Amino acid sequence: MFLHFPRNFYRKPTSNLFRSLFSFISTMTDLEQMDSIAETLRPVVVSGPSGSGKSTLLNRLFQDYPAKFGFSVSHTTRSPRPGEVNGVQYHFISRDEFVNLIKENKFIEYAEFSGNLYGTSIAAVKSVSSQGKICILDIELNGVKAVKKTDLNTRFVFIKPPSLEILKERLLGRKTETEESIQARLNAAEEELAYANQEGSHDIVITNDDLDTAYEKFKNFIVEDKS
Repeated sequence: MFLHFPRNFYRKPTSNLFRSLFSFISTMTDLEQMDSIAETLRPVVVSGPSGSGKSTLLNRLFQDYPAKFGFSVSHTTRSPRPGEVNGVQYHFISRDEFVNLIKENKFIEYAEFSGNLYGTSIAAVKSVSSQGKICILDIELNGVKAVKKTDLNTRFVFIKPPSLEILKERLLGRKTETEESIQARLNAAEEELAYANQEGSHDIVITNDDLDTAYEKFKNFIVEDKS
């Protein structure tokens, strides 16, 4: 690495010269540390069909590593499910509010599913990174494709259900879905699975047929960077 100094640098008194040199080297060190942090804190996109077990795996990860990860809380126009809290699972807002945020270019990505809008805001990701944590993004297929077009240097994890039949059983077990919404989710799942089968679509695909086994693979990839 070559150091370039301004012309009047060497004309300064010796004490000032060393002070300036120390300040310059400190600045370079800070920049190198920032690059190192940016590499270490690469965001992780976790995707998969609704009912694949993403939330269960993520909740377990956050319980085991509360200080290491931060969840990027998405915005949505859908109504909260029982037990969901605004600002925790999602930022629940009106369609007009969501559209205004789109116009203001506040989203990294956004998509519409079953008549509801979902989006990941720039502020949500920055909020996590500012805490020195790895940002986790739980997003839909269109969101995955959108993030791939950014320079976020993201890692991608896909959670796969054992089969569409088991996925349907899981969705029915929620007792919060209508037949129409279940069918819409199954249709979306087919599209997501087809994309996941494409080479290079994700860094790792994990089949969630056994929760403990799936979590070990999930944790090893995200925490220890082992696929």
